[in-house]
Amino acid sequence: MCDKRLTMKSPHDLAQPVRHNFENLSKVPGLVHGVFTRHGGVSRHPYATLNTAWNNGDAPEAVRENLLRVKAAMGVEHLAASKQTHGVAIHVVDEEGLTRATEREPVLFTPPGDALVTMLRGVGLLIKIADCQAIFLVDPVQGVIANVHCGWRGSVARIPEKVVTFLSDRFGTNPENLLAGISPSLGPCCAEFRNYAEELPASFRSFQARTQHFDFWAISRWQLLRAGLRPDHIEIANRCTVCESEDFFSYRGEKTTGRNAAVLAWRNRSEE
Repeated sequence: MCDKRLTMKSPHDLAQPVRHNFENLSKVPGLVHGVFTRHGGVSRHPYATLNTAWNNGDAPEAVRENLLRVKAAMGVEHLAASKQTHGVAIHVVDEEGLTRATEREPVLFTPPGDALVTMLRGVGLLIKIADCQAIFLVDPVQGVIANVHCGWRGSVARIPEKVVTFLSDRFGTNPENLLAGISPSLGPCCAEFRNYAEELPASFRSFQARTQHFDFWAISRWQLLRAGLRPDHIEIANRCTVCESEDFFSYRGEKTTGRNAAVLAWRNRSEE
């Protein structure tokens, strides 16, 4: 079973968004990040309460309020997101990209894709998850960050490695300088793939935790190591969203449910 650590649920905790943070990323000056739990929003069952997705049946006005709360909690000027497709498209959120983005308050949408990259300050890169991983990548040397949506299809397509290569080619990132955080997501305890012979490559077989169950946390770590990251620079939340569905949305566990927000940003210099 996964390391199940429950979020406190006092009335004070539930009155505002609560988020999971990574120890390694918390030490980076000027960086703000968090994987928000399902608590602290206004949505009603089955989206209770901090659902951040518009396309799952929730009331639009509730989603807007939830996103405003996430934005306020992060202290960013903008939230940038994409329609996630379980593909490998990577988008750079720069000044030109913000100008071209489609606005749905309070979010600016880039073209569809599954990885967002920026050097801008005050721009929160938003990935929405409910069992998939959000992988935070931070290069404190070059000042570039990436937020990656990685479900099992993204793992098969090796999107973590491709984003590291993109950062190296586009921004001169040395992979050894990258810090990574792998979000609460589907754990090896619950990641059952009955058709794994058809769905997953043979290279994943060594990550089979037990019959038909796979450790995608270890797979992402392995892919990041192959891309050149240092082992001590990769932090895994070790929180299974199925086991902890009282704290995180889980598509596998609930089907009709919300989406958690995972946000990564550089603070505005005036706020440091």
